[in-house]
Amino acid sequence: MEATVPDERPSTEGPATFREVFAQREFRAVFVAGALSWVGDYVAKAAVTLLVFQQTRSVALSAAAFAVSFLPWLLGGPVLAALAERYAYRRVMVACDLIRMALMLLIAIPALPYQAVLLLIFAATLANPPSQAAKSALIPQLLTGDRLVVGLSLNSSVGQAAQVVGYVFGAAVAAIDPEVALLFNAATFGLSALLVRLGVRNRPAVMNPAHRSHLLRETRQGFGIVFRTPVLRAIAVLVFSAMLFSIVPEGLAAAWANDESRGAVSAGTAQAAIMVANPVGFILGGLLVSRLFGPARRMKLMRPLAVVAPLVLVPVLLDPPPLVVALLAALCGFAVAGMLPMANGLFVQALPNGFRARAFGVMATGVQVIQGLAVLVTGVLAERFPIPVVVGLWSAAGVVLMAVATLRWPDRQTVDDAIAAATAANAAPPAGTDPASDGTAGGTSDPHAGDGHRRHAVT
Repeated sequence: MEATVPDERPSTEGPATFREVFAQREFRAVFVAGALSWVGDYVAKAAVTLLVFQQTRSVALSAAAFAVSFLPWLLGGPVLAALAERYAYRRVMVACDLIRMALMLLIAIPALPYQAVLLLIFAATLANPPSQAAKSALIPQLLTGDRLVVGLSLNSSVGQAAQVVGYVFGAAVAAIDPEVALLFNAATFGLSALLVRLGVRNRPAVMNPAHRSHLLRETRQGFGIVFRTPVLRAIAVLVFSAMLFSIVPEGLAAAWANDESRGAVSAGTAQAAIMVANPVGFILGGLLVSRLFGPARRMKLMRPLAVVAPLVLVPVLLDPPPLVVALLAALCGFAVAGMLPMANGLFVQALPNGFRARAFGVMATGVQVIQGLAVLVTGVLAERFPIPVVVGLWSAAGVVLMAVATLRWPDRQTVDDAIAAATAANAAPPAGTDPASDGTAGGTSDPHAGDGHRRHAVT
């Protein structure tokens, strides 16, 4: 990619096509590699979650088993993600895949107690922050304009499709042999590493070794660029709010299905239906909205869909059957998918190149931590109160939160100014000397000050 980044602001032009996106060979490799590793991850997650519930009959422990993979993001996600800027993105992705493959092979050793399995899964997920940050920073180097927005939508949709396949397969395999699910996960990481190594061209690291500072300082700069820039901050609040409630039915599915099936369907079928509903809705929403509406219309739909997403879950207060719960969760996923790719695309447009991995690390950490905490908190509440009441009231609070977030959305001029500032910074040639010796991460007037020397023209 050249140093000059094209204008990617929403326009009235039609959306990019899937064919245009997949014509990029490197994106195809990253897309398939991500799909493989995601499927393996969700197979393992579904198997472990059900196994813990079957052994303990505890909603809280089952929720904890589901949430353990979110814990590394809480303990050090932004710091680990900042590593991705120090090394070539391809190298980071391949190394993380190989580390996770090795740890999954250890987890698959027969007769390990589930406590040890959870500990090793936690260790394996420590590789997630740098891997995801590197991938998120690499994709904008492969796709530009509306192709980037459509590519992000496809990437999100395949992640949700991986959940559908992984959860269904994982729930089935758990009843037979959980070690098989873990071996499958190890194999997917190995294939992912191979695809990225062979299919992605090596590019130099964004940050020169000579310009590295303390890792914690670099991490702090990532937080600064996200939360000191009004547009990036508004996007962060919107995305974090969406994640706070949309994950809850999925995380409580095992306990919900066993408590509420009432014989209409089997507990296993009810669990699978609830767990895959949100991903299915997300797939449909991401694909349909990105293809049926152009960039300008998607921008207008973003805020209404953000409010609709939690609103459709409020009727679970009436304690409907599990299959109705699944339908409502699917509608929630559809609404979230309709607004999330546009928000992600806008985030990229308003973000200077030199901060991409760190800023995406901050965002991914926030998403993971919020999802994990939402499942843990609602799981604990569900020990004392009926699950439909907990989820319904939690979603009602989400409606209020989303309404506030959309009302505080920055005006069009603020958005345009942020995109113009990032575009100008990305187009500037690398400086021969440090242009900002104060080391600030930047404020609202110049969010990329202090890191111009860390941007490189990637060929």
